[in-house]
Amino acid sequence: MGNRNKSSINLKINKVDTLSYKTISANSATVTKNWVVIDATDQVLGRLASRVALVLRGKNKACFTPHVDCGDNVIIVNAAKVRLTGNKMTDKVYVHHTGYPGGQRYTTPEELMAKKPTAVVQNAVKGMLPKNRLGAQLFRNLYVYEGAEHPHEAQQPKQINLNEI
Repeated sequence: MGNRNKSSINLKINKVDTLSYKTISANSATVTKNWVVIDATDQVLGRLASRVALVLRGKNKACFTPHVDCGDNVIIVNAAKVRLTGNKMTDKVYVHHTGYPGGQRYTTPEELMAKKPTAVVQNAVKGMLPKNRLGAQLFRNLYVYEGAEHPHEAQQPKQINLNEI
């Protein structure tokens, strides 16, 4: 009786379809890249940037592959209406260097938004992408606009809500 049960178990184990368990690794030829529009009106900057970085990277897709650009092209509109919580608008400091001796420069988000409103959103998203060639390639898929208009209507972008990602 013991031998009969073992043979029936072996038959059941051998009938498992092994093809269904193969890991799919995406490449540039098999990836489908979509265009999405995100409205930044009254969105908190850090939360917006982390969700946008996730979509740019492609982590919201089932075919995510870490070393491949499998994310979507993201268009952010109304970047000038993004929100910073607390006193970050005046207390947060962006530091950059001109490359000359003593060339360290400091800017607050308030000053930066007065000059270039899209730069605050771009800096936040860029900081959440990988610091390598793939990150630079992913950053090129981001388009940030100050107002509600954008020149990408020909790509038929789909409006998405960040809370659904």
